[in-house]
Amino acid sequence: MSKAESVSTSIEAIRVEMQRLSLWETSPPSQEALSSQQPFCIDTLSFTQWLQWILIPRLEAILKTNIPLPDSSAIHPYAEEALKGQTGTTQLLKQIQQLDRAISGETDG
Repeated sequence: MSKAESVSTSIEAIRVEMQRLSLWETSPPSQEALSSQQPFCIDTLSFTQWLQWILIPRLEAILKTNIPLPDSSAIHPYAEEALKGQTGTTQLLKQIQQLDRAISGETDG
């Protein structure tokens, strides 16, 4: 599986898991909230909002335009902290870790 295919598969797995957990939102945050200059839009969005409305669309745009993907990703440590105390997020965290691995070009096995 190519890096792009692996990233695409990871994105879809995250989307499905967020929907299962009722974390996938139907309406986007305000344009102001989406325009934050802080890392992860920490001052205006929850982690899952950032994931849904910023990261996933950016990665999908990269995949559609064949622009090279980043060489590495380290979202998982922030995800662990952001989701600390929320029950049922173990699988979502695993999917985010897999996305980090896919972007970094790591393969399982």
